[in-house]
Amino acid sequence: MHSSIQPQSYVVLRLPSRTLKIVQVVPNTLTPDRTISIGKFGSFPSNLLLGRPYHITFDIFEKNESNPQTDLRVVSAAELHAEAILDDGDSPSESRDELNADTADGVDYDIQDDGSVTLRSNQNTIDDPNRQSLSSEDIEELKKLNNGRDIIELLMQSHSALDEKTAFSLAKYALRKRGKYLKRFTVLPLDVSLLLEWVLTEKEAPRIMELREELLGLILCWGNVHHMIPLPNANCPEDMSASGRWLVIDETSGLIVAALAEKIGVLYEQEDEEDEEDDESELPCSSRSYHQTNGTPVKAHYSDDISTQEKGSNPQPNGVASDSAANRRPTLRSQMPESTPAKHSARAQSATSNSITLLHAATQPNISLLKYFGYDDSNANEKHPLYTHLKTLSWLQLLSPEADGAYQEPEVVPGDILQSWKGGKKSAYFRKRRRWERVKDVINDARRGDFDGLIVASVMQPAGILHHLLPLLKGGAPVVVFSPNVEPLVELTDLFSKARRAAFMNSPPDDSEMPTEDFPVDPTLMLNTMVQTSRARSWQVLPGRTHPLMMGRGGAEGFVFTGTRVSKGEGAVRARGRFSKRRKVERGEEIEDVS
Repeated sequence: MHSSIQPQSYVVLRLPSRTLKIVQVVPNTLTPDRTISIGKFGSFPSNLLLGRPYHITFDIFEKNESNPQTDLRVVSAAELHAEAILDDGDSPSESRDELNADTADGVDYDIQDDGSVTLRSNQNTIDDPNRQSLSSEDIEELKKLNNGRDIIELLMQSHSALDEKTAFSLAKYALRKRGKYLKRFTVLPLDVSLLLEWVLTEKEAPRIMELREELLGLILCWGNVHHMIPLPNANCPEDMSASGRWLVIDETSGLIVAALAEKIGVLYEQEDEEDEEDDESELPCSSRSYHQTNGTPVKAHYSDDISTQEKGSNPQPNGVASDSAANRRPTLRSQMPESTPAKHSARAQSATSNSITLLHAATQPNISLLKYFGYDDSNANEKHPLYTHLKTLSWLQLLSPEADGAYQEPEVVPGDILQSWKGGKKSAYFRKRRRWERVKDVINDARRGDFDGLIVASVMQPAGILHHLLPLLKGGAPVVVFSPNVEPLVELTDLFSKARRAAFMNSPPDDSEMPTEDFPVDPTLMLNTMVQTSRARSWQVLPGRTHPLMMGRGGAEGFVFTGTRVSKGEGAVRARGRFSKRRKVERGEEIEDVS
């Protein structure tokens, strides 16, 4: 993530009313008079934010008679801290050490005419607009000539019933006026947490299946999502270099994918570095030689000296050469003309570790929320890490790849005919061949399995999903299924219960008969299943007035199903060795071994 605001980037503006607004910072050079509008708080040119650091608070000074153009003023940290201390001073004390003799229990009291002491409250306060001497026309005139702080001070001075308010009520009144009249905002970097809060509160919550931040944390925790460093060592297994592979079904518009990518470390585009000289570009290399950096192919060298046919093997996406001579076909590199210069670029969806394989049911995946992090699937940026680490395929391509036209190999055109084609037709041919190779590699990599985890957030029946995807996981891989309602997850838990597992082991059906009505999924493939939920509730904690906030959002509760993928044991389990039986004896007697 960049440390300063960059052109074309999305940022979060936190307004005085505590609401969030996501805007794109587009320079004025591309769009004349480009401004950022934040509603009633005003607008300002987008160029005023470029190059500024994050977490800075600004005041808006709009154009008027004294100010020829709109400008931003940086609010210093001392000013912000002074306002925070003032707010704390207006509120009642919450610590017993800070209580004085007049308010021994931390609340306000009133002494009546008869000498009795009663608890001070707003019960008898009359909310009358006439108590404010300033009219709406006067306030509008003040908004044109003064800043927000001056307006708030005048409103407080012209209120005739402030002395009737309690300290806490007065603090809330001042805070409400600041949220209404202060033309101020804070620039924050856009991350998954703020994006989730913005969609959940300001946009359409069903778009992300009403997923809350607490449940997203449970999903990432139980999914064991983390960055993995490949260890290509001779003492390690062959598949150790292809580690950190997660299989995902995401129907939250890409929010789950963004959260996984953030944990793995491939969500944000890195800052541009100076180009370094590539000394290996002058050396002969294979038709597709990838230099791995944390499992990411960063360079692909195309050479005309050594072709795949000359090597006699067809490299596979997992690094294992095909041992079948029938599978050796002319590849795209072997058909390229000799005059074609060497290219240096990362191939799409080619990462071997720290990758996310997204399975979707439509023609194209719905990952529209990833545009806020600089990645657009329809027009992908090759510099973005998701260009190589995010792999997408459909259910049809996973279960029946032969039925998908993109998996079928295009016709191979001989080199002499290819040389006679025009440039446009030749480019279309190579583009089609590259697309076929990419789709083939992604499908073969997914069908090979050995994924490190499975995360599902879908409205589809979870039992049918797990029936096809559990065999693709390695032993010990975590399984996480999210659902807005608890009923589908309760049914799924019953499918992996001890009773159903015992019945399956006593009379196991044939593999050709699966799934059956009693066993929609193999119950022996997963253990330690449970259903859980979490919700953080906001409370007002004050002496005599402690209660949950009534403005909390409702909606679906949301539940998470978790389990662990296990591998079936092969053969009978037997105990070997010599064991002795011991009989129970009374205290004081010697124990006799019976062999």
